[in-house]
Amino acid sequence: MSLDMAWHIFGESGTIEALMFVKGAPFMEIDTLTPRQLLAFQEALRQEERAAATIQKYLRDLREFSAWLADRPLSREAAAGWKESLLSSGLAPATVNCKLSALNGFLRFSGRESCRVKFLRVQRRMFREQSRELGRGEYLRLLSAARETGREGLALLMEAICSTGIRVSEVRYLTVEAARQGEAVIYLKGKIRTILLPGKLRKKLLRFAREQRIASGEIFLARDGGSLSRKQIWRGMKALCRRAGVRPSKVFPHNLRHLFATTFYQVCRDIVKLADLLGHSSVDTTRIYLLSGGAEHARCLERLRLVC
Repeated sequence: MSLDMAWHIFGESGTIEALMFVKGAPFMEIDTLTPRQLLAFQEALRQEERAAATIQKYLRDLREFSAWLADRPLSREAAAGWKESLLSSGLAPATVNCKLSALNGFLRFSGRESCRVKFLRVQRRMFREQSRELGRGEYLRLLSAARETGREGLALLMEAICSTGIRVSEVRYLTVEAARQGEAVIYLKGKIRTILLPGKLRKKLLRFAREQRIASGEIFLARDGGSLSRKQIWRGMKALCRRAGVRPSKVFPHNLRHLFATTFYQVCRDIVKLADLLGHSSVDTTRIYLLSGGAEHARCLERLRLVC
C-alpha cells in the first residue's frame, strides 16, 4: 500500500500540519516510523524555518528512537518505554526532555497525538555546574594557547563569539561587509536582529580578512572554502584544552556565549537588553545564562550565618 504525503498550510500563523493519504482517504494510525516519514518531518521543520542544527538534532533523536523501537509498533506504551529507557541509562533529565521534545514533535506532526508522552518535571536550577562553568581567566588562557600554536584564526573566532554573544550558527554573518559597517544583521529562527561589532574586533576582523585575501563575504572559512561547521569549531577548541590547562567539560562554543552574557550583565545589569542581544524571545531563557556558579552560591549560603 503506497503512502503519499500532502502538505496543508493553514491558519494566519502558517502552521504546518501533515495530512497523510492512502488511496485518497486520510490515514493517521501508522504504527511504524519510516525514513520517508522522517524526510517529511524534516521538510516540515524547514518550512517552519527551524535552525539547521535543531533539525539535525531532532532527526538524530528520532533515529535513536527508531533503532530502540526496532520491529515493535509505535504506540504510547512504546514511547513511554523509551522514556524509561533513557532515564535508566543515566542521562540528565534535561537531555531526556530534549529527546522527548523531538519525539513528541514528530508524533504531533504525523497525527499521533495520543502517543505523546509527558516531559519530566525538572525544578529550575539555582546555580550552574562548576565543572561546566568557563571563567574569564580560562577563556584568556584558551586564546593564548591558540595564538601560541599558530591558530590566530581560531583565537579571533573565539573572541568574535565571546565579544558579541552570537551563536555558532550565526558565525557566517561575520562578513567583511559587516566588519566595515560595524554591525552584522542576523536572520535566524524567523527573526532579524542587528549585532554591533566592537571597534577593536572590527579592526582585527578586517586585518585577518586581508591576510587571508578575503575581499568579501564570510571571514571565517573552512579549508575547502566553505562555511565552518559547528563540529569543526568544537574540535578546534577542544584541541586547546591541555595546553591552556582548562577542563574539556568547560570548553565548547556555546560556553563563550554564556561568558558574554554573564559579563555583559555584570557591566550593564539590563536583562531585557541582554535578551535582545542574544536573540531570546523570553527573558526566562536569558535567566538561565545568568545562573551563578556553585562556588558563588555556596558563599552566599555561608554569609547567611544560620549554622551556629
